[in-house]
Amino acid sequence: MRIFTKGTLAKFWNIYPDAYPSLKTWFDVVEETDFKNPNEVIKLFKGADTVGNSRIVFNICRNKYRMIAKFEYDRGFVFIRFIGTHKDYDKIEDIKNI
Repeated sequence: MRIFTKGTLAKFWNIYPDAYPSLKTWFDVVEETDFKNPNEVIKLFKGADTVGNSRIVFNICRNKYRMIAKFEYDRGFVFIRFIGTHKDYDKIEDIKNI
């Protein structure tokens, strides 16, 4: 799948270097996989959950960080909508439209 954008992830792992291995692995796996639906994503990423409106939340670095990605399965696109600390994630009010 095509991920928009790796730069967002790089900015984050430059600030939080401990997130790099998890984010790099996530990026490599998603880029090489053609997901057809959210169930396929959840099956591969056991700690991930759907949060509605084509968005999936991923636990990064043993749940120290969270990332929300929007999947457009028919187009093969993934958009990084949020990446931050668990505390920042807890402040999100409208997670389905982030």
